[in-house]
Amino acid sequence: MSLLSVENLNKAFGNLVVTKGVSLVVAAGERHVIIGPNGAGKTTLLHQIGGQARPDSGRILLDGVDVTRCDPEIRARAGLARTFQKNTLFQRLSVFENVRLAVQARHGRVFDLFTPVRARADIDARTQATLERMGLGKAGPEILANLSYGDQRQVEVAAALACDPKMLLLDEPTSGLSPKETKEMIEVIKGLPTQMGLLVIEHDMEVVFSIADRLTVLYYGAVLASGAPREVAADPRVREVYLGAGAADAAH
Repeated sequence: MSLLSVENLNKAFGNLVVTKGVSLVVAAGERHVIIGPNGAGKTTLLHQIGGQARPDSGRILLDGVDVTRCDPEIRARAGLARTFQKNTLFQRLSVFENVRLAVQARHGRVFDLFTPVRARADIDARTQATLERMGLGKAGPEILANLSYGDQRQVEVAAALACDPKMLLLDEPTSGLSPKETKEMIEVIKGLPTQMGLLVIEHDMEVVFSIADRLTVLYYGAVLASGAPREVAADPRVREVYLGAGAADAAH
């Protein structure tokens, strides 16, 4: 059984069709990357999977359970986490506080003023363990706004991991990063738990071919091609509308 199954998703805003019959599957441990030109419907697809937007028709199954009409909070408790194209963290809080909020949300204690001391200690321990796993153990006291943008993106991934997800959605994780920060993010993604399913929107072809087990190309809201990266890169339709010969060469 696939960890994530997207079946024939359709979404339109008035006359603008943004996803058209999109189907894809992600297995446990698979790194599945979505590419496509601007306006192809990539982020809107992730919004539908994450629960920020409702499809007009189609189904979304998470570990065999239909979550198509579930709110994002329900999907999170079922094992789905995501990051966004733009940073959604709290700039005036510390790194530790940002990740701790995610841990508290996962365990239903975000605004509980009467949480027992032992439970608070457990939350703090989980928070620190998440930071250590991301190589951010010493950054906990730092105010988020004082970090580089690349480090902030890593904190956002850490906050997503704090929810103990089965399935992680990453929307343009290297957008706005320097070449050095991009390489660091590639290593972060490669170091994610091997049993976790990963669905990534990415535009940087070096990143795509560094991490992808499977590649899906969206074009005008529909799936143009899907398969192993080298096969997709060699598809004449993909080369014509998006990749170009240079990107195809990068797959080899």
